[in-house]
Amino acid sequence: MNSIYSFLLFLFILPVAYGGLKDGFYATSCPRAEFIIREVVKNRLDSDPSITAALLRMQFHDCFVRGCDASLLIEPSQKEKEPEKLAPPNKTVRGYELMNEAKEKLEKECNSTVSCADIIAVATRDAVELAGGPRYEIPTGRRDGLESKASQVNLPSPTLPIPQAVELFKDKGFSAREMVTLLGGHTVGIAHCSNVNTDRMHPGLSFWLTTTCASDPDKTVKLDQGTPEVVDNEFYTQISLGRGVLKLDQDLPFHGLTSGAVSEYRENLEVFRADFAKAMIKLGTVGVLVDGEGEIRNQCWAFNN
Repeated sequence: MNSIYSFLLFLFILPVAYGGLKDGFYATSCPRAEFIIREVVKNRLDSDPSITAALLRMQFHDCFVRGCDASLLIEPSQKEKEPEKLAPPNKTVRGYELMNEAKEKLEKECNSTVSCADIIAVATRDAVELAGGPRYEIPTGRRDGLESKASQVNLPSPTLPIPQAVELFKDKGFSAREMVTLLGGHTVGIAHCSNVNTDRMHPGLSFWLTTTCASDPDKTVKLDQGTPEVVDNEFYTQISLGRGVLKLDQDLPFHGLTSGAVSEYRENLEVFRADFAKAMIKLGTVGVLVDGEGEIRNQCWAFNN
């Protein structure tokens, strides 16, 4: 059985094209682009293992608003005083400095060529692999968006009931199973104490988190109590044992729309790896701008003049 899913994962790694995106988009225009991004990610990961969670969250928060167009990276300016990053769900997003570092190096290598939207997608892929997750090929060729508004941010809350969360994912083209797959990124995730839910939690963990969080609601805790720095299927085991931290995660093993996928991923790492690779590739294609759409920003944090 494992060999079958290894073969399926191999299929997901083969060159593919998605609506204007393609593998090796920069092969001629900037052949070292992905190597440069990977080196930036690797150097950061060596000193900060939590960057994998930060990049997964950044990509999800970017793609689920206006599509994967790097609109999340825009800083406030005269042109846009309230960009996406100022919306409440985005105020704790991290990793912006990594994006800026990669972009600066890429501009020196091949200016006005590699988009910030592609940097997010490639950097996240590399962080996942370097943290023990699957290696998957990311088709590139995204272009950067020309708009970023906090008022347009509508992201799934960690307190949402399962049916409502499923509907939000469905609006972006994802099934309930794919929602469970993407939430598997919480295997390296963290949450602020203010988001911890103890209603459906193992008593021992509930006591520990209540004590830990008592003095500081802004303190962060791990979402995976087993292997919090490895991209694997341990998250599904933990939430099935009542050791989930967020309400949405806690409900996944017990709702008819999601329990089957949780059980399957808990029992089979290779199924999760294959599905996670496929879901991340799909996430990176949501609402992309290609060809003459948008722009290639000179700096990730600002629109071009």
